[in-house]
Amino acid sequence: MAVVLITCPALTPVCAQFADSTGKVIPAGDTVSRKINWSTPVASNAFPLKSFIIPAALISYGVTSLGFHELKDFNKNLNEEIAMEHPHQKLSIDNYLQYAPALAVYGLNAAGIHGKHNFKDRTILYGMSMLISNSAVFSIKKFSGEQRPDGSDKYSFPSGHTANAFVAAEFMRQEYKDVSPWYGVAGYAVAVTTGYLRMYNNKHWFSDVVAGAGVGIASTRLAYWLYPIIQRGLFKNKHPNTAIMPTYQDGAVGLGFVHKF
Repeated sequence: MAVVLITCPALTPVCAQFADSTGKVIPAGDTVSRKINWSTPVASNAFPLKSFIIPAALISYGVTSLGFHELKDFNKNLNEEIAMEHPHQKLSIDNYLQYAPALAVYGLNAAGIHGKHNFKDRTILYGMSMLISNSAVFSIKKFSGEQRPDGSDKYSFPSGHTANAFVAAEFMRQEYKDVSPWYGVAGYAVAVTTGYLRMYNNKHWFSDVVAGAGVGIASTRLAYWLYPIIQRGLFKNKHPNTAIMPTYQDGAVGLGFVHKF
């Protein structure tokens, strides 16, 4: 049964708590309130153009392949090598693998290995990244009309699964790049595997996967650039005094709501 806790006024930092078997109250580390002063000037609002060079190159390659015969021939030859010359049973793991790096971020935080942002901020950032990516992918799919290798429909370009996978991989890199670069490497390895499986399952051309990777990376980097600007715009000269966070007490899961009057 869910329990909602309401406390006011809030005179001290608020955090979710749970009790262990001895009755000792322990703060839930991943939901500890972190004070963020959104009115603090941003060090630099300049658009990070250099960080978009690689994703832009990936997207450009994919778009170029739509009308470049040599690249179309390369797509077909590679597809025949992967999906046609070596008959195999199709795998569905790519449907789940695309989200694995993002789920790993939440798992790592729950295990006590904290990334850059708290639960609320990282969730908003991931949601923004997915929204930007999926909006771009579905719009381009309708415009391009590229037929899939298996002929099932004309929504091949770009690969949505691959875009989702690279959104998650870049999300993991952004959250943990200050902890260790290997987290990002692991996330990108999963994303590359997802892209390969889309070709292995004869659902996408190589150029679809390359463009999808570019869209995913660019979407996440754009979200991480926009989010601080949006927050500081919303809270400029204001002091947010409401906090909502998950709680766990005596086996009951709920939401804690605190407002300072």
